[in-house]
Amino acid sequence: MAQINANAEPFADLPPIFARLLEAKAKKGLSFEAIGKAIGHDEVWVAALFYGQAKATPEELAKLGELLEVPTSSLTAEIGEGWFPRRGLGPVPPQDPLIYRLFEGVLVYGTPIKALIHEKFGDGIMSMIDCKVNVEKKPDPKGDRVVLTFDGKFLPYLRW
Repeated sequence: MAQINANAEPFADLPPIFARLLEAKAKKGLSFEAIGKAIGHDEVWVAALFYGQAKATPEELAKLGELLEVPTSSLTAEIGEGWFPRRGLGPVPPQDPLIYRLFEGVLVYGTPIKALIHEKFGDGIMSMIDCKVNVEKKPDPKGDRVVLTFDGKFLPYLRW
């Protein structure tokens, strides 16, 4: 069975149950997508939950516990009603190469994307609260491509 070092990044600042969830996921051989289907959520939301970036309801914790054979009482005790995510894990700039490249993408393309959003929608922001994220694999003869979609609600700035 895969063992997760709960004292290593990104787990050091998270309740130990998250490492236990990933170990149970590995033991069962389940993908985030399969877990999402079982508990009624998208794979990105499930991955966010497993890394302490989303908050599950008591019902979702019960389904998760049953699926992964992790006691619901443990889940509820560590990440139940009294726990809230501290979103935005890790150092800035990120040390992980993949996360750094996403960060770099925002640094390089952030201002052009902002200009395009303002041009198409007006003065405002894209919500990351009311946002769906999708990760797709797109075959390409030169090497598979990663397609990331951020489907966020536009929120105009108020004028008063």
